[in-house]
Amino acid sequence: MSSNSTRLSGEVLLRPMQDADLAAVRQIDALVYRDLWSPEFVIRQLCDPSRWVHLVAERDGRILGHGAFTIAAGEAHITTVAVAVKEQGRGVGRRLVAALCREAVRRELEAMTLEVRVSNCRAVDLYRRFGFAPTGVRPAYYSPSHGSSEREDGLVMWAHDIGESAFMERVCAAEIEGK
Repeated sequence: MSSNSTRLSGEVLLRPMQDADLAAVRQIDALVYRDLWSPEFVIRQLCDPSRWVHLVAERDGRILGHGAFTIAAGEAHITTVAVAVKEQGRGVGRRLVAALCREAVRRELEAMTLEVRVSNCRAVDLYRRFGFAPTGVRPAYYSPSHGSSEREDGLVMWAHDIGESAFMERVCAAEIEGK
């Protein structure tokens, strides 16, 4: 990010993730995801800021959520956006996605992509508001979610216009939605 942190309304602070945040991030992930990245893998990512962007959202020193993307071939691939269960629906995810989009634009990347569970209608709707459009499906991409034994398809979504002013207009509009 262009500065070390960004203060947002509602006393939420967005800032780059640090090694010290790992335990809190893993607690959130354990409730949101079935398969967790190893701590060592995440620490390696944090040590490579030219290829990885990791952000956390916090309030009063408590981690509320986190988001990340990796850079490949001039594109940002959002790898995770996770919000503590008690904070879901309060705009934390929206703010994280907006910050990731801004960082991709700041780095002059060409496009952004992500995968999302086809059943996660709330997340699909969020990404659509930012201008991500479905482009395909990865069959059985996700491990079974909590309480399920079936693998789930991943919906592939892209935003190809991130260098255009219309993209940042959508980002701004999506971020303030619901405030």
